[in-house]
Amino acid sequence: MPQNETLPKTEPVYRLDAAEIDQAARLKRRQKAFATARLKMVDGQVRTSDVTDRRILDAMLMVPREAFVPVVRQALAYLDLDLDVSEGGAKRFLIKPQLTGKLLQAAEIGEDDNVLVVGCATGYLAALAAKIARQVTATESDSALVAKAKDAFAGLGLANVTCKAAACSDGDPSAAPYDVIVLNGATEVTPEGLFGQLKDGGRLVGVSAESKPPRAMIVTHSHGEFGHRALFDAAAPVLPGLERAAAFVF
Repeated sequence: MPQNETLPKTEPVYRLDAAEIDQAARLKRRQKAFATARLKMVDGQVRTSDVTDRRILDAMLMVPREAFVPVVRQALAYLDLDLDVSEGGAKRFLIKPQLTGKLLQAAEIGEDDNVLVVGCATGYLAALAAKIARQVTATESDSALVAKAKDAFAGLGLANVTCKAAACSDGDPSAAPYDVIVLNGATEVTPEGLFGQLKDGGRLVGVSAESKPPRAMIVTHSHGEFGHRALFDAAAPVLPGLERAAAFVF
């Protein structure tokens, strides 16, 4: 080698230490376990509840439910229950996976639809809808959960869904009218304010607990009229602001 020739500079090689390798391995195992649980949820809870829409099944296989659940409860993410995702304050829930799938199927969301999800909690149902619809607006009364929903959407690269702080009864008139409105829970009152945000031909789905037993309902808007139809028996936590007024007691 000529005396004036220098060797090319090389970048230092970073090597993982044993602790980092172990952490990466544990993360990989955890992700695999969640993926297995997700498949079992779809096959064992959702398909068996007569959810046959391939788009919904695919969305539920793709969207990690654990991403919308506090770390301390992530082991419960795929169980057949209404999952409390609150961290202090009023309890807020992700409704059962099978009910989530059945409501989305009943809504018949189209790829060009503008969708409102009411009382979204941390946003799981809204994320599923975003895999199917053109645009999704989600509302949540707890501002801390609004922030968590936005973080989850960003982490999953979902650019067609947004979350806003609003009372469940208010919806979001700024993005109305909607082709579809989905309640992430039950209502004990008639949500007249939400009906007014439906496009002509639009539909609202959710659980009505105005009478017993509670039932999943669909409300359709056609030429200024609203039609109501019961779909199936269902139960879900009542959304804040949509509770029945307490009866006066002497």
